[in-house]
Amino acid sequence: MSTLEAALRGGAVVILLFRVAVAARDARRNPVSRYTAFLALTIAAYIVDSAPGSDALAPPLRMPVHIANAWMPAAFWIAMSAIFVDEFRLRWYHWLAGLALMGFALIDTVRHPMSVNVAHTCLSVSLLLLGIWNVLSGRATDLVENRRRLRVWYAMITALYSLFTIGSDWLWPGGLSAASVSLANAASLTALIFLFAVLGTLPSAETSLVPAPVLAGSLTRQPATIPPEPQSAPSVTEPDAAGLTALRRMLDHDKVFREPDLSIATLSQKLDIPEYRLRHLINRQLGHRNFSAFVNGYRLAEAEAALSDPGQAAVPILTIALDAGFGSIGPFNRAFKAHTGLTPSEYRRARTGGVAEAET
Repeated sequence: MSTLEAALRGGAVVILLFRVAVAARDARRNPVSRYTAFLALTIAAYIVDSAPGSDALAPPLRMPVHIANAWMPAAFWIAMSAIFVDEFRLRWYHWLAGLALMGFALIDTVRHPMSVNVAHTCLSVSLLLLGIWNVLSGRATDLVENRRRLRVWYAMITALYSLFTIGSDWLWPGGLSAASVSLANAASLTALIFLFAVLGTLPSAETSLVPAPVLAGSLTRQPATIPPEPQSAPSVTEPDAAGLTALRRMLDHDKVFREPDLSIATLSQKLDIPEYRLRHLINRQLGHRNFSAFVNGYRLAEAEAALSDPGQAAVPILTIALDAGFGSIGPFNRAFKAHTGLTPSEYRRARTGGVAEAET
């Protein structure tokens, strides 16, 4: 390995470890910081593990690096989910995926059966694609403008580089560790890591890409309706105040949330304002990060009121869900349980004192 390549790889590792230290500072308050720190650590391990001559490292040093590198696809999936999916929660299957990758890596240190290599590659590609899906799937309803714009770039850059990295091991001996491409790989890695590090340290990008500790802890407790007074929102201009008034009237009086196919595009057309301005109003002035969650807050509030009304005890729950704007009973039941901790029927019984009800 040349001196230039060693400097590039070493610089990239230093940047990543610095990002780990910064993220670890907020890890206790902000779960997203824990996942991004772990991803940065696995990428640093990949940079070391993929360097020419890494096999010569002493086993006590090489083994932890190799295992951390193996976790990278799972760490990417988890981190992208945490950053771009506001309601993300770490589940058992995230751990299972990482442990499976670790198992493949341990087997690879002893022997190299083709079946294990194929399974390892398929699992890695699947996890990377899941991460990219989480980056792209919520773009239409994302209200955080900076995060929304960066979704495509995150997905494109990560997909192209990660899939090329995995494919290289099958295209030529040595993969990206081969001397012919190792220096170019190191330079590309350093450039990409520096770019993402700069984006992550810009105040506007950081506050948009990673939820603040207060927001991260209150995503499921945001008010279901627009606050009656906009003065608590930061820097409410006259156009913003007019837009908030129109938005309040459209939702509270006209009940447009009852339309099951309501999107930010159709709502902006009804209000006759650009989509980006509507996103700004809902995100910056009202504190919501996702349009679907914002609208569902109104729908759930209406469903709660109907289920609490003894006079509507005979109305089927399906009818209440459809009238509130949900397209079907399944999404309504899941959203209601997540919001209240009770199923709709349990909520109705608790609020109406056991009055006879219709389930569907």
